[in-house]
Amino acid sequence: MTDDSGTPAQGTPPWRWPLGGVAAEVDRVRAGRRAAPWPGHARVAVALSFDVDHETPWLREGQLWPGLLSAGEYGSRRGLPRILDLLDRLAVPATFFVPAVAAALHPGDVRAIVAAGHEIAAHGWIHERPELLDRDEEAHLLARSLDELERLSGTRPVGQRTPSLGTSRHTLHLARDAGLRYDSSLMADDDPYELLLDGVPSGLAEIPVDWSRDDAAFLVMDRHAALRPVPDPGALGVAWRREYEAARAEHGLFQLTLHPDLIGRRGPLAVLAALLDHIRQDDAVWFATHRDLAAHTLTAGGPR
Repeated sequence: MTDDSGTPAQGTPPWRWPLGGVAAEVDRVRAGRRAAPWPGHARVAVALSFDVDHETPWLREGQLWPGLLSAGEYGSRRGLPRILDLLDRLAVPATFFVPAVAAALHPGDVRAIVAAGHEIAAHGWIHERPELLDRDEEAHLLARSLDELERLSGTRPVGQRTPSLGTSRHTLHLARDAGLRYDSSLMADDDPYELLLDGVPSGLAEIPVDWSRDDAAFLVMDRHAALRPVPDPGALGVAWRREYEAARAEHGLFQLTLHPDLIGRRGPLAVLAALLDHIRQDDAVWFATHRDLAAHTLTAGGPR
């Protein structure tokens, strides 16, 4: 092809795409303006998030073996209660991204999260892979998950994190059309920003993530694959404290993505507790939910 305009035809190899088509695809979802300076003269914002997957990563694959499902059950049985106790002790708010099936299997977990004053947000229906779905099915599962979480929590979620951080060409457009106020699945910045969809400000904030701030990158174990956890969970504390100090120096955001079945085990949770104790000694911290960050990003005037 020599024409530099138009949308790439389905099935056409990328090296044959016209330049205009490449640009159109890339510009479907881009980063817009960053959030304004933090409220209250805070030097740094801190946002904790927990992906309450429980059994759903295995259920979505049809892997019904009790040995696998028991690891997810641990997140509900021991991990989540420990996490809620820690957050209560330190008076730290958090956002809990919950697949609707996990919420339906463990409705007591949703009630406990809500009773503790934390935010419930969407995390797919059964931890499905959005990039493998067609647009209509993805839209249906998003609507179904929001309905189920609203039924169980009493409040309709205003944000989402996609399962396994997977996204299709339609994911962010569907989130906007569903009335969500933020997503937390992308990696275009360290700090929150407004998403541009097809070049236009969307009214949808992005609270960016990164694998270096995700406990799964340190703690996931798969004996059939090349996935082995770091020998010492203390490595998380070293890496994350360094990241926190860098975020503070830039007046930025320190955000973590955690999982009750991983960080909620004894050793890793002790590392998280020590890190939060360190952060709480700083009198210039704004502890925010992802909902708080989105509201600030979309309403506060002027970029950072």
